[in-house]
Amino acid sequence: MIAFQPQAAKALPISPFGAEAAWVSPKHTNRLIGEKSPYLLQHAHNPVDWHAWKEEAFEKARREDKPIFLSIGYSTCHWCHVMERESFENEETAALLNAYFIPIKVDREERPDVDRVYMTFVQATTGSGGWPMSVWLTPDLQPFVGGTYFPPEDRYGRPGFGTVLRRLAELWRDERDRVLDQGQQITEMLRQYAGPRGEGKSPELEPLQTALAAVRQAAESFDGEMGGFGGAPKFPRPAMLDFLLAFYRREPASAEGQQAREMVFHTLRSMAAGGMHDHLGGGFHRYSVDRFWHVPHYEKMLYDQAQLVVTYLEAWQINGEPLFAATARDILDYVRRDMTSPEGAFFSAEDADSIIPGRMEKGEGAFYVWSKQEIDEALGGDAAAFNRAYGVEAEGNSPPGSDPHGELGGLNTLIRRDGEADEEMLARSRAILLERRSQRPRPHLDDKILAAWNGLMISAFARAAMALDDQAFADAARAAAMFIRGSMVREGRLLRSWREGPGPEGFAEDYAAMAGGAMDLYEATGEIEWLQWAVELQATLNELFLDREQGGYFSAREGDAGVIVRMKEDHDGAEPAASSLAARNAFRLARMLDGDDSEARRTVGAFAGQLSAAATSMPAMLTALLLSGAEPRQIVLAGEPSSPLARVARAMATPETVLLYAEPGSWLAERLPFIRTALKVDGKPAAYICENFTCQLPVTDPEALRKALR
Repeated sequence: MIAFQPQAAKALPISPFGAEAAWVSPKHTNRLIGEKSPYLLQHAHNPVDWHAWKEEAFEKARREDKPIFLSIGYSTCHWCHVMERESFENEETAALLNAYFIPIKVDREERPDVDRVYMTFVQATTGSGGWPMSVWLTPDLQPFVGGTYFPPEDRYGRPGFGTVLRRLAELWRDERDRVLDQGQQITEMLRQYAGPRGEGKSPELEPLQTALAAVRQAAESFDGEMGGFGGAPKFPRPAMLDFLLAFYRREPASAEGQQAREMVFHTLRSMAAGGMHDHLGGGFHRYSVDRFWHVPHYEKMLYDQAQLVVTYLEAWQINGEPLFAATARDILDYVRRDMTSPEGAFFSAEDADSIIPGRMEKGEGAFYVWSKQEIDEALGGDAAAFNRAYGVEAEGNSPPGSDPHGELGGLNTLIRRDGEADEEMLARSRAILLERRSQRPRPHLDDKILAAWNGLMISAFARAAMALDDQAFADAARAAAMFIRGSMVREGRLLRSWREGPGPEGFAEDYAAMAGGAMDLYEATGEIEWLQWAVELQATLNELFLDREQGGYFSAREGDAGVIVRMKEDHDGAEPAASSLAARNAFRLARMLDGDDSEARRTVGAFAGQLSAAATSMPAMLTALLLSGAEPRQIVLAGEPSSPLARVARAMATPETVLLYAEPGSWLAERLPFIRTALKVDGKPAAYICENFTCQLPVTDPEALRKALR
């Protein structure tokens, strides 16, 4: 591989950027000004001559015989902002980029397919990955060098960005054959990685034993003191927590089941008390930079909010702990207030950085942190009790060495320390501080609407409507789904994004997440249109993305000239992989519609090797695997979806249960003959509990149903 060390580079002839340009404000405007992505628009006034990921950029690289510099990030990425400020706004650096490369900007949230290919390359060649991602490609889009953030100058034994650019320009000029050969070799390695991994079968993959091994692996990395897994930085990992709860529901009496449950409960309590949780405005920040959940990385992502709602709700259904239900409501209230469009769909993210009041410059966490003096002045007589409850001290409450703020060092992130404090006083104080905070400059809001993340959030609101018996949450889920179905579907194809108009076509994760959201919305409301839509989405997902030879789902469509390799994601990271979501959907649909679940089993089987070797890398797939081994349970409801009986059924339903609403002559009744016989009893709504293809006598009393389901 080509490696870089700080060294003197040969002189290269460079012309000053924009010598003929008029001096106007802003000084520079490039072609990104015509894009809709907030991330691309953030770079529209860089002196770099950016292109979007389009054929015209690739053709220009071929015509001018220049390598491509590909920069991938997203609009709320802190280190993306840092690299922009240090390098992409620098005239000399921009001149190098413009003279010797074709610079291309990609919003990873709009083009996850492109991001996935080159992130796989960067991780494989450097041992790590992240954003901003910096990759150099041949004009045929083959990668030959990659990394993440580069400092502007050589420092700490790392080459500066300018050094890298000069060295690569020399390589392209003097050692072209070497570069092209390396690009071809790397591309072939990517194709092999994305290629066949078996026959889509798993004869040895026994669900319970595989899951048991994963629980034991998770326990090895569990932080018994603070909760969570591993050390700093510490991520919430909701897919892992959901799997552990699924295992507990499957094996509640076993030692491993009890251990799984306690790992989740301890983690959720610690997260809710910690600084990663926004105690004033609700919701969770992206991750904690320390193992204590004290100092967060302050950006807020929609997918985190969605998944954590579901996790807290499932925990609450198990033990009824008020904290868990309150935390789920807290997240949903934040999303409804700050992350919902006028049409009802959900925005993508809020930035970590914001203007420091009175200084007109940005700092990470400036919107969220407090000095003790500010709290004392705002709360008056309640300040002392509030400060004790939240551990507020004059010097700040972050552990030594973990404060990322720099110029904001020493200020307080709110951390709940005293569980016995007066809740009424705390609620009053939080409301006062929230009002004070609302007067500060807000972080940047990425207001694009992504189908996949909206699907996850629709699921969260629908599941909350069921578990918490709150119609307002069902209304929020329905409004978002109606926007997606009405504005983000073109000729039967789902779009990836919407911002001031339609974005690119959707990817596998968009179809899979939205199908799951539509199924949850059907169960929450009884409105058959959402189940019908879920069936349509799953069918289109199979048509466009299913690997019919090996099983599993490609993330990108076939035939996209801008994607050199169709990847199949084999890791459930911040978001579940498309194949994991699709497998779970397929099992649920098979149980809802008495269908064949062989494709779901084949999808799980396609990742048998991964699950056997590193089970905890795909916890969402493990959850689907457990579903495959559980006896099916259906609750068939005859009568009004708003009846007390139906409300009990929804509140008690677990993820392993499917709810069906019996309506004579309906689309569902036409597909399932037994639905026609599920009728009211003496004019009363009735519930039919069917397990392992056998139905019990109907239940008409809500409390009797509650007892039966418990």
